[in-house]
Amino acid sequence: MFGIGMPELLVIAVIALLVVGPKKLPDIAKALGKSLSEFRKVTESATETIKETLKTDELKKDMDGLKDSLLYGKGEEKEAPVPPAAADGAGSDAPKPADSKPQP
Repeated sequence: MFGIGMPELLVIAVIALLVVGPKKLPDIAKALGKSLSEFRKVTESATETIKETLKTDELKKDMDGLKDSLLYGKGEEKEAPVPPAAADGAGSDAPKPADSKPQP
């Protein structure tokens, strides 16, 4: 716990006993335990709230992307697909059409 070993914990307990006294030490320990418990609850609650907010933001981004893709054609398809064969036939093995002029 926090890198504190048993000898250090005993020294802290003895100092607390001397400073506070044996009658009030249990009350202070109980109050400290309750405070720590409340702190943990608040921390967990804040963590859950942040996680829900991040999920909501992600959902909103997804919905905006879907809306853009439906309305404007943006999103998934950013460029129009290029047909596999080019119009000039460059690089293809298909025969080229004969010229209309006779060759001498």
